[in-house]
Amino acid sequence: MYIKRLFIFLAIVIVWISCKPIGIYEKMATVPQHEWSSQFKPDFTFAIKDTTVRYNIFIVIRHTDSYHYNNIWLNFSSIAPADTVVTQKINLKLGDNKKWLGSSMDDVIEHRILVNKDPVALKQGNYIFMLQNAMREDPLENVLNVGVRIERAE
Repeated sequence: MYIKRLFIFLAIVIVWISCKPIGIYEKMATVPQHEWSSQFKPDFTFAIKDTTVRYNIFIVIRHTDSYHYNNIWLNFSSIAPADTVVTQKINLKLGDNKKWLGSSMDDVIEHRILVNKDPVALKQGNYIFMLQNAMREDPLENVLNVGVRIERAE
């Protein structure tokens, strides 16, 4: 009887822990005509309420298998609450000459690429992130969606 109760208790705890959501924010923007012009700069606004935890920031990109490059250069801008715009140029590796690094379904490949090296503490308030194509090809063909994902770090 004791072992049965212990087993039921452990099963409930495991289910409760595994169902706990990690992501607090994920938003995607559709790239018009699947051609990402440097003039199209989608922005993403979200609010941070919990300042006791650290966060991981991801850039999410979906492209077709016909995408021409193994990487993508982006201007990644962020505005923290009551702060100025900070822009960094980043190079995201999407594949090598043999395969894509993201997950694929048919001819669509999705990448969730961690931007920050270590989890970061975020201030309470509204944040704005903006993505801009910084590749030489303008518009950049075969890009379907771009977005941002914020997760609590474990």
